[in-house]
Amino acid sequence: MAPSRSDSPLLFDLPVLPDFSLEAGLMRDGLAPVAGLDEVGRGPLAGPVVAAAVVLDPERVPQGLDDSKRLSAAAREGLFRIVAETALSVSVASLSAASIDGTDIRKASLEAMRRALDGLALPPAFALADGRDVPPGLACPCRAIVKGDRRSASIAAASIVAKVVRDRMMARAGAQAPQYGFDSHVGYATKQHRAAIAAHGALPRLHRMSFAPLRPAGASAR
Repeated sequence: MAPSRSDSPLLFDLPVLPDFSLEAGLMRDGLAPVAGLDEVGRGPLAGPVVAAAVVLDPERVPQGLDDSKRLSAAAREGLFRIVAETALSVSVASLSAASIDGTDIRKASLEAMRRALDGLALPPAFALADGRDVPPGLACPCRAIVKGDRRSASIAAASIVAKVVRDRMMARAGAQAPQYGFDSHVGYATKQHRAAIAAHGALPRLHRMSFAPLRPAGASAR
């Protein structure tokens, strides 16, 4: 007897995308609106850390939202426009390289998320934040979700907004200092970027001087 075949894909073959189920559950408990929080730019040697807060319209949740790292630049730009057009509220905040050097990247990332949430025109009743930490000082209760940008549509939307905004900021920096190639590596420690630093030195207002290999020999990391 020939083995049977199915035209239904196996569960582990199905693409897993974030959805609105976490938000819907909170809303059923009377916690509405719900904001998603995420940040971009913890790892680069240069540029700001950028955070976004997004309150999606439950009736107009965009299709195709995902962790910004899993999307092409063109897909991010398209979804950025859709989120901007359909979300109930969007806010972006950033902390500069100098601010990062004055504290540490973890604290700066959490502070950027706090500022982004505080900037929403529609105050949320609850927030969902990507990562392990709840940003301190939020104006509403919050739940931290590991890999939240792959689970929550609101966090994924915030991830996309933060990524697009930061990439645009770094493209502008690249236009001002083309010898560093910021428009291509957006500040990450690529071979091209390291070679540019070796050839031209660091830009104190843009490079994170507390990050290896930029911090002085013998200085401790924050």
